[in-house]
Amino acid sequence: MTDTYRQPGVVLTDRRFTVPLDHDNPSGETIELYAREVVARDKADRDLPWLLYLQGGPGFGANRFVGKPAWLGRALEDYRVLLLDQRGTGASAPANRQTLPLRGGPAEQADHLTRFRSDSIVRDCEVIRPQVTGGARWTVLGQSFGGFCTVAYLSMAPEGLDTALITGGLPSLDAHADDVYRAAYPRVERKVAAHYARYPRDVERARRIADHLLTHDVVLPNGYRFTVEAFQSLGLMLGSGDGSHRLHYLLEDAFVPTPSGPRLSDAFQEQAQALLSFAGHPLYALVHEAIYAQDARPTAWSAERVRSEFPQFDAAKALAGEEPVLFTGETVHPWMFDCDPALRPLRETAELVAARTDWTPLYDPARLAANEVPAAAAVYHDDMYVDTAHSLATARAVRGLRTWVTDEFEHDGVRTGGPRVLDRLLALARDEV
Repeated sequence: MTDTYRQPGVVLTDRRFTVPLDHDNPSGETIELYAREVVARDKADRDLPWLLYLQGGPGFGANRFVGKPAWLGRALEDYRVLLLDQRGTGASAPANRQTLPLRGGPAEQADHLTRFRSDSIVRDCEVIRPQVTGGARWTVLGQSFGGFCTVAYLSMAPEGLDTALITGGLPSLDAHADDVYRAAYPRVERKVAAHYARYPRDVERARRIADHLLTHDVVLPNGYRFTVEAFQSLGLMLGSGDGSHRLHYLLEDAFVPTPSGPRLSDAFQEQAQALLSFAGHPLYALVHEAIYAQDARPTAWSAERVRSEFPQFDAAKALAGEEPVLFTGETVHPWMFDCDPALRPLRETAELVAARTDWTPLYDPARLAANEVPAAAAVYHDDMYVDTAHSLATARAVRGLRTWVTDEFEHDGVRTGGPRVLDRLLALARDEV
């Protein structure tokens, strides 16, 4: 049964699919996946090629667009679009503190989560594709982690692809998580320096907030324990096009006077908890480092271990030395499972995932070197989330993949410059530029 409805300029259809939980055991347990079909209203009766959109993450469901904003409007000129909630996200067998106990204890939950990486997502797509396209190939647009999935798709099932488009999501083919974070921390430091150069007064504002959190126990309204490390993690915003400005607005009015002295305002705390909580995307925290795991080495809380190699990120030392407090970026740490109510019940599960040594390869370099699928990728100069050098090395390893390297956009360029970004990638893939 499908539901079809209308929004301004578009016709939407809810689609649901049944796929194996474990694709190596196709006759075993199944899960239900959700996707939303979108077509321009004036083309609803036309036989159009399909574009599958794979969201960034991991752990985020597909965008819930209203109408046809950003890149979607451009895509609907040529395609029917399928917005897929990847397994474990949105309405596709969500994996969270409420559902994972159905699997059993932490060990069973950790085993279950090994099936929520890009290799399983690609195999889901190949089960879905014949039901959607009648067997025809489709174009895939992968943003960020969706780009990682697209490279895995080129490795595992290129026969299903007409064209591969990637925005801010060319992964290293062989880097361990440690390599990823050793490259990431210096990039984050550059983003923080650029933010402070733009908003110099934020140096003192951040120091004041950090000092308050080091000397006071602060619990946010949703029960989140707000530590100085949690405050620093708000630097995640600095990787998006408007993130520096949003961080500035958050910092500028953080305190209010109270009978007990200055305290963090309710308004500041409300905004902070919305930014910090993993309630809407817990899978991100649970498997984020596992998306880099491809051999017998455990990830072992890589971002936390590697951070110790960069002592300038220690807020207490920064305050003692009168240095700027540095924000951090796209990293997951064990303390998050103590601070966040949405993650606390999953701490032991996360520890077991971090300790696993049986990861399998996600990419096939030989197959990528022989690629015949038209492919193009937007690589954002000094992308805070995905290392540019790693991306360009992978671009050279994929036969025929063409790149557009730009500093016009940040990591979310497909959102902020959607039509232009998609136009450029389509032109590159079609060999029109």
